[in-house]
Amino acid sequence: MKVDENEYRLKFFLENHYVRKQCISCKTPFWTTDENRDNCADIPCTDYTFLDSNIGKLNLSVSEARKKFLEFFHKHGHTIIPPKPVLARWRDDLYLTIASIVDFQPHVTSGMVQPPANPLVVSQPCIRLEDVDNVGITFGRHLTAFEMGGHHAFNYPDKFVYWKDETVRLAKEFFTEELKIPEELLTFKESWWEGGGNAGPSFEVTVGGLELATLVFMQYQIVNGEYVPLKLKIVDTGYGIERIAWFTQKTPTAFHAIYGNLVYTFFKKLDQPYVDEEMLKTAARFAGRIDPDNPLTITHHREMVAKALGLKKEEVEKELTRAARVFQVLDHTKTITLMLADGLVPSNSGEGYLGRLLIRRALRVMKILGSDIRLKDLVLEQIEFWKEDFPQFLKNKDYILDVVEYEQEKYEETLQKVPSVASALAKKGNITIEDLIKTYDTNGIPPDLIAEELKKKGIDISVPFNFYALVARRHQSAPIKGEKEKAKLTPDVVEFAKKFEPTDKLYYKDQYMRSFNGKVLGVYKNFLILDKTTFYPEGGGQLGDSGIIKTKSGEEYHVIDTQKVSDVVVHVLDKEAKLNVGEEVYGEIDWQRRYRLMRHHTATHVILAAAKKLLGEHVWQAGAEKTPEKARLDITHYKMLTPEEIKKLEDMTNYVINDRRPVTAIEMDRMKAEMTFGVSIYEGGVVNKPTIRLLEIKDWDVESCGGTHVSNTSEIGAIKIINVEKIQDGVIRLEYVAGDMVSNYARGIEDKINKISEDLETSPEQVEIRLKRTLEEMKEIKETLSMYRNWYSSYVESKVIEEKVNGINLKILPEIIDEDIVKDLLRKLTSQGSKIIAVFIGKKTVDIASSKDLKLDELASFLRNKGGKGGGKGTYVSMMLEGKSREEIINDIKEGIERSIH
Repeated sequence: MKVDENEYRLKFFLENHYVRKQCISCKTPFWTTDENRDNCADIPCTDYTFLDSNIGKLNLSVSEARKKFLEFFHKHGHTIIPPKPVLARWRDDLYLTIASIVDFQPHVTSGMVQPPANPLVVSQPCIRLEDVDNVGITFGRHLTAFEMGGHHAFNYPDKFVYWKDETVRLAKEFFTEELKIPEELLTFKESWWEGGGNAGPSFEVTVGGLELATLVFMQYQIVNGEYVPLKLKIVDTGYGIERIAWFTQKTPTAFHAIYGNLVYTFFKKLDQPYVDEEMLKTAARFAGRIDPDNPLTITHHREMVAKALGLKKEEVEKELTRAARVFQVLDHTKTITLMLADGLVPSNSGEGYLGRLLIRRALRVMKILGSDIRLKDLVLEQIEFWKEDFPQFLKNKDYILDVVEYEQEKYEETLQKVPSVASALAKKGNITIEDLIKTYDTNGIPPDLIAEELKKKGIDISVPFNFYALVARRHQSAPIKGEKEKAKLTPDVVEFAKKFEPTDKLYYKDQYMRSFNGKVLGVYKNFLILDKTTFYPEGGGQLGDSGIIKTKSGEEYHVIDTQKVSDVVVHVLDKEAKLNVGEEVYGEIDWQRRYRLMRHHTATHVILAAAKKLLGEHVWQAGAEKTPEKARLDITHYKMLTPEEIKKLEDMTNYVINDRRPVTAIEMDRMKAEMTFGVSIYEGGVVNKPTIRLLEIKDWDVESCGGTHVSNTSEIGAIKIINVEKIQDGVIRLEYVAGDMVSNYARGIEDKINKISEDLETSPEQVEIRLKRTLEEMKEIKETLSMYRNWYSSYVESKVIEEKVNGINLKILPEIIDEDIVKDLLRKLTSQGSKIIAVFIGKKTVDIASSKDLKLDELASFLRNKGGKGGGKGTYVSMMLEGKSREEIINDIKEGIERSIH
């Protein structure tokens, strides 16, 4: 979009003697009070000259920089709000929190919901993996985890807060008054921002080569490629908290400013000599000239550093590469800790995939450095270093360390597959980047290890320098994991239902209401729409109600399902309805079925909260289903539950049932709900409404839910977990029954026990004793049978007929009563030397085995030409040679050996 320069010509600039200039290098316009400045003060147009200046030398840590930023804007009328987790659980289109504005998308930015305060300020931890391959190489310009200080103002048509002039004024005051930067060193570089379907002009605030903040004015919505003005105009700023710390400390690299003494700790723990600080500072000064998309610029950068220090380029390359790798581990371990502390469970999908990617990249870099330290030991250092800034680190310490160790063990097992995976790729021929990404997605094996293995086979492949970034980009905005409900209504029915006003939902007014009288609003085939209903439509994992609809004339329809289109409830009848619009009908739900659904749905909330309390806050609902017969809940957890954990889970849920806790539905503004209860209210999914319905189980759980529930936990009756299984990496499925279905389940178990006792010829009371005795008897029988088999095997071996055929020692087994010993005998006979073929002719098949020095492929082909069916390859063949006598089969095999074995 071509931007009118008046978008940037602010009253503030004109009144404060700023001039608009154009950078002689990048040709970008910028604003400054320094009339002699000819560049935009941003890289690559200038180096990091701030490192050599004496300005703003406040020596702020990250924590102090964060505090200074928040307090400044609080002093200027902004409400400080707490940051959200780095997992964007309130978004259904994004996995990670990548900017402070994400906290308010899409519900606040769309105008659906009011912000928690206006204006407000937040320091939001963010994670971006698009530049993961550049971390360390640019000495701090790129990080996977960083804090974005954002002050935001939401300007409504009827409520103006502040806009461009005030935003720039606040930035100028913060940098000049708080960081003591002379105003003539500030440049406001004109830019343009787009993201999340929105766009607007922006200023990048740079000093001495370092961009310290971006001031975005979100004023357009992008619709079909067109820029449509927004009614809601939003100030969206991003101040780099870590960069502010680096600017004030002027340390050799940004990592020194962020991590302090932890830098030296990591060098020591990774068994790496420390790198000369003068070399690091020189490298950082020129780091702005590195273009990560152009690897040649890294080479030029190393040459510049070597020349400036009077050293050999090779020495500089070696040292800076080693330092970059230590910085990568330092950065990655903090990001891993942030992810896990906020509830990430490593897996092969969703945000779990991104977490595992970073863990495995850190492990690979550690291996390249030659370090034997466990990753969890480095993560522990991060926990201790950041525990004051991020209390969740210490709170979830045990979970974090346990998961990291578990993931390292899985990774080490994965590496055993490198040779076989590389061999499979080698057969493909032309190996592309797509093949490497697919191999990583499937097996989690670093591409450089695949390349090393392929090189042994004489195949050279090139691994992209930004491989992990390519992989991360593909997975960062995929649909959130979870079950997508299949459309139960055809498009024509959906279009029909859209014509009507929202249905009056009686099931929310009284969830115990069984019958009602309603008026017909519309009929289409066997789909009925009423003005009001107590039939609950399928949603939130709960099945739709069934029941009956009666007319005054006595005609009856069975409701076989209930669905909804937006806020319109659609009753699915068993036959085409002959009803008139305006006609009054009587409806009655199948109460027994509904009540079982209510019990199972409430039980699901009880179990989910219990799982979080027992296993940890990382537990998140990954799917759920409630039927009248049973319910299931899929939870994120990194390993299978133990029998003791399952029992404890049952005990906790039944305690809450016996405690008779009230269950209450609450209507609340969604932003207020988020600020009050946190984003865990979205366990069951994100609801796109300004007001959300919360279900509160007193002193136990609060979660957004539109289902029907009992009013007290005591009504659940009881909960019995009937099955626990790992359905995919990082997801555990719990199946359970509640209420009267517990007795149904117990009756089923009782019937099985009765059948077993009948088969064992004993009473149910004595079944355990009788079974134990039977197992002991079976053990004795197996031992006796094994002894007889060993004797029989030796006997059969003594009857083997041997003869030489074409230089091959052919061994033919006799007919055998117990064919279970055949394979063991074939294996034994063919391992006694070389050039051996052993044959067993059974009732239906012929089994042929050979010693390792022979291959039977051609023999199998010969026998197929003789009418055989089946085959094999290598040293084992199994064939069916029907209609032939034993002698004919032996003759065929001999002839095949003579013709095919060379």
